[in-house]
Amino acid sequence: MTDTTGTLDEALERLHTSGPERNGWLTNHAPMAVEALVRHGRAPVVHRWLDHYAPKLEELPPARLPVTADTWREALGDPARITDWTRFFSRELADHPWREVLASWWPRLLPGIAGGATHPVIRTGHAVRTLLTPGAEETAPRLAELAHALGYWAARHQPLPPLAPLAAAPTAAAALDAVPPVPEQDGGIRTRLAQLTAFPVWGGATDPGTAKELLVELVTAATHRYASHGHGEPIMLVHAATAPNAVLRALPALPRELWAPSVAAAWAAAAAVTAAYTPREAAPYARTGLTPEEVFERAAAHGDDHTIKFADTALDVGDGLALSAAVRSVELNPPVF
Repeated sequence: MTDTTGTLDEALERLHTSGPERNGWLTNHAPMAVEALVRHGRAPVVHRWLDHYAPKLEELPPARLPVTADTWREALGDPARITDWTRFFSRELADHPWREVLASWWPRLLPGIAGGATHPVIRTGHAVRTLLTPGAEETAPRLAELAHALGYWAARHQPLPPLAPLAAAPTAAAALDAVPPVPEQDGGIRTRLAQLTAFPVWGGATDPGTAKELLVELVTAATHRYASHGHGEPIMLVHAATAPNAVLRALPALPRELWAPSVAAAWAAAAAVTAAYTPREAAPYARTGLTPEEVFERAAAHGDDHTIKFADTALDVGDGLALSAAVRSVELNPPVF
């Protein structure tokens, strides 16, 4: 959906004076949530939603030392360099087409897809979707949003530990079911991810011709699984679906040679979140009869940023079970309004 109201650009301009995190490591979800709200026809509520969210925002952290083409490796994965990285990508996007910048940096950032609890890649996916929308202009706020997203990803870049392969799974759903939970499910996500040792093999020898189909399968499986397993950790488990969906959203902007590694990284992200937070048993849930529009309206009225973003992904999947999963997220997560 093309934003003809100008609301998204206004909202992004409001947000670009704020940093991507708060309280030391919690993510600023506002840029992603407002993009989803506008995308689904809720532009009139965006500024009211932002007014409510504004007390959570913090200023951009101070710059330290410029990131350059010669020094970027030493700054990769350094959260103290968030503003340095954002300024670097702002310069890159001013000097080069955004697709060129994305293609250049995607393979460098992809190994750190789990960094920042997968929020940086999710923010990147929202930014790219906006720029890919038919009829949309490449406005300054939208390009700036891509710079903020890529800068956040570079600063929070964090590869997963070395992982041994487990038995191959025939489907994405079976693969997610076979992911072993981390032994100690306490503490934050970084503590949990450090315990990862092995994942089931899924996707096989992916080639560009099957990459999109596999990503759709993975996003669908993770979204469906939330309906029965989201109670394990209702906020964090949405990322098992929204992170691979961010990769899927970026795929059309990437060279085809990057599609296969993108599938592998998306699987790693979904499996990592599943391992970190999956419950021991499934729980019953009700199937919804709501339309996609009614489901998203319910998520928007609920107001929680993760719920809004998960409903956005559920609408991408579009089937009844995905919509039921979105309603489940409304039930499980605490409402904002």
